[in-house]
Amino acid sequence: MSGAARDHGGGLDAAVARYGGRRADWIDLSTGINRVPYPSGHVGSESWTALPDATALHRLEAAARLFWGVPDTASLVAAPGASSLIVRLPELAPPGRVLIPGPTYNEHAAAFCMQGREVVEEGSAPVAVLVHPNNPDGRLWSLDEVSEQRLTIIDESFCDTLPARSHVALTDRPGTIVLKSFGKFWGLAGVRLGFAIGHPETLADLAERLGPWAVSGPALEIGARALEDIGWADETRERLEDDARRLDELAADRGATVMGGTSLFRLIETAEGRAWQDALARHRIWSRVFPWSGRLLRLGLPAPSEWARVEEALADVPGRT
Repeated sequence: MSGAARDHGGGLDAAVARYGGRRADWIDLSTGINRVPYPSGHVGSESWTALPDATALHRLEAAARLFWGVPDTASLVAAPGASSLIVRLPELAPPGRVLIPGPTYNEHAAAFCMQGREVVEEGSAPVAVLVHPNNPDGRLWSLDEVSEQRLTIIDESFCDTLPARSHVALTDRPGTIVLKSFGKFWGLAGVRLGFAIGHPETLADLAERLGPWAVSGPALEIGARALEDIGWADETRERLEDDARRLDELAADRGATVMGGTSLFRLIETAEGRAWQDALARHRIWSRVFPWSGRLLRLGLPAPSEWARVEEALADVPGRT
């Protein structure tokens, strides 16, 4: 892999400019972010006006450790979004090329390429990045496949729908880092909160590299509250599983093949992926297509109030009549 083109979901402003309407008219299913966000509730005024204090950070860290079952011997570093960690991780990596099996989330390759590192999709390397479950196909990496490179980064941004499949237990050994994203499962991407979990030797001075007060006061308060709410997480997983099956059935009814994904997004193969995106966009529903395939379309899961619009839009995509 010689380049690191950045291609993402989102881009709703461009969709509005092309197809019309207002942002409020659109349902953005291009990102895989939970459309039923955690009810963040009231945020205390001091969280907005004061510098974040150690007590709030310790509460967040304790909630995160309990929620993800972080080993006692592992360190946990909170950051303003997983993306802020991704750009820092090359600084912790040993020299040599980097193995990132693709296609996958492309910010990892971009971060290493920005540091002048060679990124490959197969073979051996002292550094490996595994997205688990993979974005966009939902591939899960088994323990046997998580080999012990000098550094292995496991991006679990979408793994909170499948907590039993998490590899966070591996962080008790040097050389393994697990990344967690708060924005996807809890649907609060704007809070900007993420975590790196790893052996103290592996994370070394990562917290210092992020600087003081890296996580905002509101993010500390909302994040701790959400991570402590186990009941909400359990109910959300059940709803997402049901909704994923529902979307799969709708796609199959239109002659498409579901290739995988997670219960936060589904990867659909159709002979006319871009035509599907165009048809959905005319109903003010934004999806994701990929520059490396004209047959694949990724759709997030609608909120309960959005299903009728999605079903109506899917009736207009090219496919079975």
